Amino acid sequence: MRKRGRRTRGALAVVAAAVLGVAGCDAVGGDSAAPSESPKPSPKPTPLWDRSPGSVAAVGDSITRAFDACDVLSDCPEASWATGGSPEVDSLAVRLLGRAGAARRSWNYAVSGARMADLPGQMARAVGHKPQLVTVMVGANDACRSTPSAMTPVSAFRADFEDSLRSLRKALPKAQVFVASVPNLKRLWSEGRTSPMGKQVWKLGICPSMLGDPDALDSAATLRRDTVQKRVEDYNKVLREVCAEDKRCRHDGGAVYDYRFGTAQLSRWDYFHPSVNGQARLAEIAYRTVTAKRP
Repeated sequence: MRKRGRRTRGALAVVAAAVLGVAGCDAVGGDSAAPSESPKPSPKPTPLWDRSPGSVAAVGDSITRAFDACDVLSDCPEASWATGGSPEVDSLAVRLLGRAGAARRSWNYAVSGARMADLPGQMARAVGHKPQLVTVMVGANDACRSTPSAMTPVSAFRADFEDSLRSLRKALPKAQVFVASVPNLKRLWSEGRTSPMGKQVWKLGICPSMLGDPDALDSAATLRRDTVQKRVEDYNKVLREVCAEDKRCRHDGGAVYDYRFGTAQLSRWDYFHPSVNGQARLAEIAYRTVTAKRP
């Protein structure tokens, strides 16, 4: 009986060890398959267009310098639609960066009287600050010459604009560009000619190709103005096409050209350049374009 009991206890011990051994293998994985891990989601690609850039540089002509917005025949950069700090304008930079941010991280390299040929040089100066957004408004002075024959050829206008964007891309591959269309000069003539004072200022040499002899309505004057207007339309086509070739460029879609500037939006000194109110309207157009979900 005693021998049989020892044998029974021994057999039970062997069985228990076998059971514990199997359990132990399961506990540490053993030869069993490990539970599958859920695949990690792919990171979202960085969007090509940042709707809230952290700095702004402006290039262009007298419109971006807010010429005649505050005083006669003077720049007023604080009222600029692009970078100005005036609360009456609420510039693009202020809307994007806040007032304090705009004061520190926006720069205006536009020059009154500048034409497209001047843009490469302005762009070269602007990239020194490494802006995340560059605004471009230029072309009115290319059409506003002494005569229609003196206007910048469309081919030269295109070449200089392409050169400007190439130089920007070489220095700042990820910088964004907002391009404003050239205003409708013929509409500015039709609005401004209602002001005797405006017409007197025009005689000082403001856009003579369009504004010269403002009351003349004969066939020669009409042809002259239509020729200038057609050139403006050609410039706008160039701006739109060249911008479309750059994945980080947004054109306003003709919004500035189409905007129906009235006397309230025109300088009370020259009835041609935007007033403070007009600068605010330009800022609205730019902000809508820059912050739109899609171009």
